Amino acid sequence: MNSKEKIKNLAITGIFSAIIFILAFTPIGFIPLPFVRATTIHIPVIVGALLLGPRYGAVLGFMFGFASLLNNTFNPTITSFVFSPFYNMPGEDSGSWLSLIVVFVPRILVGVFPPLVYAALKKLLKNKEDIFCMMVSGVVGSLTNTLLVMHLIFLFFGEAWNSVRAEPAEVVYTAIIGIITTNGVLEAIVAGILTAAICKPLMAIKNNTKG
Repeated sequence: MNSKEKIKNLAITGIFSAIIFILAFTPIGFIPLPFVRATTIHIPVIVGALLLGPRYGAVLGFMFGFASLLNNTFNPTITSFVFSPFYNMPGEDSGSWLSLIVVFVPRILVGVFPPLVYAALKKLLKNKEDIFCMMVSGVVGSLTNTLLVMHLIFLFFGEAWNSVRAEPAEVVYTAIIGIITTNGVLEAIVAGILTAAICKPLMAIKNNTKG
């Protein structure tokens, strides 16, 4: 990759990072639902990652995580302790550093997995069905976020997370699965459709301006 291409990729990364932060602090970025927030911020991460590759995707995923950290610190809900160490856990006078794993690791991987899946599908299908490859990559990116975030919450904060729901501890994983199969599936379908719709023309533009 020549220096001109690197500069262009950095500029695109900056544009997508700005979109991530704009979404993070508007109602359409984190949509408040009972005990959880649905998100659309993973979509620019996925699209940017498909355009630029997994290394830049990881940077965009980090920006997603950082935006989530800021949002849960300065605009918290009752479950923000799972995403911010600066928000006290239930019954405690401090947060937990484990929230940094929850808020960053899945989001970084949202920028890594989709371009790898996209490249593998393109190779498998011999560069045919490009829109299909984009849609699948969008679904994979969205499910990466949902599955990892919810299971890390269960692993690190299951009891505390369920305590704010005022439900018996034995139903915490049932609640996790419920969120995955409702919010998570819907988010994945939307991400697949929007990823293909947005990424297809942007990919064509980028390919036509190479060099």
